[in-house]
Amino acid sequence: MSTMVLRNTGTLAWRTLVQLKHNPFELMDFSFQPVIFLLLFTYVFGGAIAGSPGEYLAFGLAGIIVQNMLFSTLNTGVGLNTDISKGVFDRLRSLPISRWAPLSGRIVADLIKQAWAIVLLLAVGTLLGFRITTGPLEVLATFGLLLLFGFATSWLPVLVAMIASAPEKVQIFGFVLMFPLTFASNAFAPVETMPGWLQAFVKVNPVSILADAVRGLLTGGPVAAPVTRSLIWAAVLLGIFAPLSVRAFRRRV
Repeated sequence: MSTMVLRNTGTLAWRTLVQLKHNPFELMDFSFQPVIFLLLFTYVFGGAIAGSPGEYLAFGLAGIIVQNMLFSTLNTGVGLNTDISKGVFDRLRSLPISRWAPLSGRIVADLIKQAWAIVLLLAVGTLLGFRITTGPLEVLATFGLLLLFGFATSWLPVLVAMIASAPEKVQIFGFVLMFPLTFASNAFAPVETMPGWLQAFVKVNPVSILADAVRGLLTGGPVAAPVTRSLIWAAVLLGIFAPLSVRAFRRRV
């Protein structure tokens, strides 16, 4: 049974990825959009925040990678809701495949897209002057941590997708939640520049903790504490929203 689930998941993940040929504009969310965001923050705000674009890049690239990864999880929820609304799940359910494959296939496909976006941002950042000062193991750990956190976070949009009546509502809910979390963090600006009342929230914000972990893994600095706290946050998100999403999925389909 487990072999069938894995095979079906791989097939449906490939189905989602192949659709990019027919809808290349979807690549904007994982390619052009994060690069444009990186360029704007580096050259428009970098000098004001860090003194120069180069100095800002060393600080801000990690935060931009984290922000892009979190916003990318919304595509999982929107895609699932779209498939359900268009009856794709009903057609798949009539086939001799695992009941959970359409759900797991979408999540796996979007994790692959997120990995591509991380590679792209690191490559463009390197062209702009960013330098990784740690080793290959730390870089691999960065990918593992980001994808694990992305996997855990994606269950929240999945839950919303199972409840919402239209894909637009999933996106609206996601932006309402993601914007305050990502911008009220140290992803784009140092905590010390913020008002005292905001610093208390920023320091416990999981986005800040993950951004610190990525900075430590890529450019040196504290690693153990932020990585451990990021893993705890991932476990909490997964433990809360995965069971709720599965229950809502059973009711919906």
